[in-house]
Amino acid sequence: MQEYNPKEIEKKWQQKWLSQGAFEWKADSKQPKKYILSMFPYPSGNIHMGHVRNYCIGDAMARHYRKKGFNVLHPIGWDAFGMPAENAAIKHGIHPKDWTYSNIAAMKKELMSLGFSFAQENELATCDEDYTHWEQKFFIDLWNAGLIYRKRALLNWCPNDQTVLANEQVIDGKCWRCDTEVVQKEMYQYYIKITDFAQELLDDLDSLEGKWPSQVLNMQRNWIGKSSGLEFELKLTEDAMAKTNISSLKVFTTRPDTIFGVTYCAIAPEHEITKAMLDSLPLESQKMIKAMQNTNARNRAMAKKEGVALGIEVIHPLTQEKIPLWVVNFVLGDYGCGAVMGVPAHDERDYEFTSLYHLPIKKVIQSDEIPYCGEGELVESGEFSGLYNLEAKQKIIQYFQTNKMGQGITNFKLRDWGISRQRYWGTPIPLIHCKHCGIVAEEKLPVLLPYDVVIDGEGNPLQKHLTWGVCKCPKCGNEAKRETDTMDTFMESSWYFLRYSTPKAMRQTKALDKDSLRYWLSVDEYIGGVEHAILHLLYARFFTKVLRSLGHLEISEPFEHLLTQGMVLKDGAKMSKSKGNTIDPNAIIERYGADSARLFVLFAAPPTKELEWNDDALEGAYRFIKRLWERSKNVQPLDSQPKIDASTLTKTEKYARKKVYEALKKSDEIFNKIIAGYPFNTLISSCMEALNALSDQEHPLVWSEGYFVLLNILEPVIPHVCHELSTQYFKGSNLGEIVFDSLALEEDMQVIVVSVNGKKRADIEIPKGASKEEVLGLAKKAIEKWLVGEIIKEIYVPNKLVNFVLK
Repeated sequence: MQEYNPKEIEKKWQQKWLSQGAFEWKADSKQPKKYILSMFPYPSGNIHMGHVRNYCIGDAMARHYRKKGFNVLHPIGWDAFGMPAENAAIKHGIHPKDWTYSNIAAMKKELMSLGFSFAQENELATCDEDYTHWEQKFFIDLWNAGLIYRKRALLNWCPNDQTVLANEQVIDGKCWRCDTEVVQKEMYQYYIKITDFAQELLDDLDSLEGKWPSQVLNMQRNWIGKSSGLEFELKLTEDAMAKTNISSLKVFTTRPDTIFGVTYCAIAPEHEITKAMLDSLPLESQKMIKAMQNTNARNRAMAKKEGVALGIEVIHPLTQEKIPLWVVNFVLGDYGCGAVMGVPAHDERDYEFTSLYHLPIKKVIQSDEIPYCGEGELVESGEFSGLYNLEAKQKIIQYFQTNKMGQGITNFKLRDWGISRQRYWGTPIPLIHCKHCGIVAEEKLPVLLPYDVVIDGEGNPLQKHLTWGVCKCPKCGNEAKRETDTMDTFMESSWYFLRYSTPKAMRQTKALDKDSLRYWLSVDEYIGGVEHAILHLLYARFFTKVLRSLGHLEISEPFEHLLTQGMVLKDGAKMSKSKGNTIDPNAIIERYGADSARLFVLFAAPPTKELEWNDDALEGAYRFIKRLWERSKNVQPLDSQPKIDASTLTKTEKYARKKVYEALKKSDEIFNKIIAGYPFNTLISSCMEALNALSDQEHPLVWSEGYFVLLNILEPVIPHVCHELSTQYFKGSNLGEIVFDSLALEEDMQVIVVSVNGKKRADIEIPKGASKEEVLGLAKKAIEKWLVGEIIKEIYVPNKLVNFVLK
């Protein structure tokens, strides 16, 4: 036979699949479906090994279920808006649109060279005009429903480049591009009311137990951050009121049981009292507070605890004691009331802060530890002393409510989703600002980006465009200004999985087709990196619920099962250009072929674990495929799966069949989720063992049956060579259902233990179905040297053991 030539074989089959439309889904709602989706890539220019791994996992699933008779939707698209395109425009002088579509073409070619079975007709890019059209329509629907609003907020601002920066563009408090100190600038921002869905987002995580990784579920629960407690007012002293013109402030605490242990009150740098006092403080204090204000929430959370004493006091609502007021960097203005009570004896953070500034500590739960954050009996707590603290929590809340001093409430850490971006390459927000009518929604969609813009890294290119922002008000017809903010790219990735299911012929006239959604959703298997565990997955879940509330959907959760694949490492570190440890997938394909690349990434580690790059293992994957190819010369060509009379086979031939059917059993267990996590590595290992066992015998039908089964099992992993061999030997008929011969797994012989006076002396192999007399005879022969003395009892437990009791 011909020598194994991956280039020739893979090119042949990729062209054939494409010309046949082999991977397009069928418009047949009666057929069982599987929606297999890997998170779509950003078109950065070249694929990397992370892409290869992600899409190999999803492709193996898609190919398996097609063979099993499912109608499979396995699409590909492009998360195409975002900062890198603007950075490329600045660096290389190429327009973001041209850069993006050029990269899409290049990356698509690379992905298809790996033989991925993507549905070509469903492809989309989030910067396509029809995608922009419907995303803007969703925005307007949410705006009209009151689920989007506009307010002023603090944003990262680079004074030098005159532009807003995303958090990831702020490095050590400085602009990533020009190294200028970043400040927090108050600007208008659009928000979506994700907090309206906070409880539902939290509750519905329970329905995903056992289907999503527990790590991801816990991360989302923590991000939503539900907490119940007491909200109450602290009155300012007369002196403090005179200095601030403010009479009181609200405080929220999850630990009302420790309220008698308050020794200071902490407020956020953004609090109204802070603003009222700022100019009267010493310059050094002003400088510290402004530095806090100019540090975003994420960096403040990681910073060392620090604060500024304002020199004013508030009054404890129960003891009437005066409590000093501090501005601290660890309280956020948009969480709770922007103010907390400091209880250093029973809170680690408060204790750390108190230790820095030598503030008093008051113990109110009986313990020998400081700080003590556990349960116990209240002390020094007025009429509540002696109560267990969990009981005291409720009684203190009830006391405040009865006396109209406060109320029990529930808070969430989850904040409303800020979606404004002062950048060019994004979906324009479809609103118009009119002096007479206020903010008005656009009527003619889509609102597209102008092509003739100057992108130099200084300010928002849309604001600098001379004509694009000038328009007429849809309501009054007067001259107005178009909104120049664009949407957060998480908006696009929050509904792309819904759009895939809408047939291409319908996409101009509707965003989503209800009949298609009803059939395809939810996604059966969603594959992607754990780095998307919070934001993308949370926003996608939220957007699904929002669109359901607007009547577009009938489901509440978008992804039935989630698989988070591990990173690809080299020399123990994540592959990255900056580390100089990347591997070029194209070079691997050129040298070894796509099937070898696919086999390696699925065999080197289970999908959920980190994969350490190994050149020897890659070489080993190639050698296995080459061996599979070369040993096929032993196969007898057939039209269908052969029937074999096992009674005529030798022990070696039976063993070979057993290993083949063990591999098939493993495949069934993995895809039927009897074995969790899709451990393709164990499946591939079983196939390798089966090929080795086949090679130890010469029966032509055993070879043919073995290849009939193995090519079927391996097709999702190494499709090109499997299709080629299947066509050569079985006319392609093996890539479908297989008759499972369970008798092949049965053993002719079995092993039992032989003991003397209860002490094991041997393991013996006996024929299956042997009589008691035959077994006892074989057992005596095996342990003859230990049978010294009279046998007074022979104990036989069928299929397990023989024990001889000697006198």
